[in-house]
Amino acid sequence: HGADAARTFLVFGDSLVDVGNNNYLLTEARADSPPYGIDTPSHRPTGRFSNGLNIADIISEKLGSEPPFPILSPQLTGDKLLVGANFASAGIGVLNDTGFQFLHTIKIYRQLELFQQYQQRLCELVGHEAAQQRVNQALSLISLGGNDFVNNYFFPLSIRRHQLDLPSFVNLVISEYRKVLARMHDLGVRRVMVLGTGPLGCVPSMLALANTTEGECVPEPARASDMYNPLLVEMIKGLNAELGSDVFIIANAGLVQHDFIHYPEAFGFVTSRVACCGAGPYNGIGRCTLLSNLCTNRDIYAFWDAFHPTERANRLIVGQMMTASTKYMCPMNLSTILALDSRV
Repeated sequence: HGADAARTFLVFGDSLVDVGNNNYLLTEARADSPPYGIDTPSHRPTGRFSNGLNIADIISEKLGSEPPFPILSPQLTGDKLLVGANFASAGIGVLNDTGFQFLHTIKIYRQLELFQQYQQRLCELVGHEAAQQRVNQALSLISLGGNDFVNNYFFPLSIRRHQLDLPSFVNLVISEYRKVLARMHDLGVRRVMVLGTGPLGCVPSMLALANTTEGECVPEPARASDMYNPLLVEMIKGLNAELGSDVFIIANAGLVQHDFIHYPEAFGFVTSRVACCGAGPYNGIGRCTLLSNLCTNRDIYAFWDAFHPTERANRLIVGQMMTASTKYMCPMNLSTILALDSRV
């Protein structure tokens, strides 16, 4: 029953990889109205926080399969379950209080509960053994942590910022993230790419909030990324050592973005500071709507809206994930993962 179907792809996390779960929720964190999706084949919004495809979609292309449906989609039934499922929900973080301002979202532990339900549905489709094998052999992706900073610690009116200094907060996020990853392993995933955070001090929303005049990255959020990403790498190395296997692969997307944010011209971008769609300084204020400023050529912008990369920037990130050295993908890149795992 579809046993030779392509490898199952499971996606967890936030808006960098959400393909429309939030469309089904009463939430402020949504991308289901124009001009989102302006560069998709239908030119219509899909719930992806991009002008086109996001990182998860482009990895599906590399796997040679269609993107898995959102877990809340009624279309996710039958053989579509073999393709995988996308549990991601815009606005969430490692911490439960992250994204409270968006009302309803699928928090990370809820995503893992839905993953258990998905496995149950897979069992009903192909039987227990085959289902377990598909989950063990699946490729997983998780994008988490960015919102704990931009939509929690550095959010105006943040309670966390009054409670904790930045190093303590970073350590809290890392220790809680470790529990999330350990739980994923308990639930059967055996190959997970973990996206590091992008350069938080350089996203248009942060530039606009800090009101920088020269477009220089904002020091505190930049310091947060600089502290967080190396600790994430260390935490994952420790977790893999404990598990005795390279279950978790760190994808240092931040370093890739760092390259095109600081040298946009080298990558064919005219600007890596101003978002294509938005309002206010750097188009970094408010949400992207039909009333916003909108650039005509998305390919020369690194950022689509105040937080999210354009499809072209996402393609660069995934391209780097495919071929990168261990500086960017540790302990191995995506091409190596696909080659290794195809022999299993």
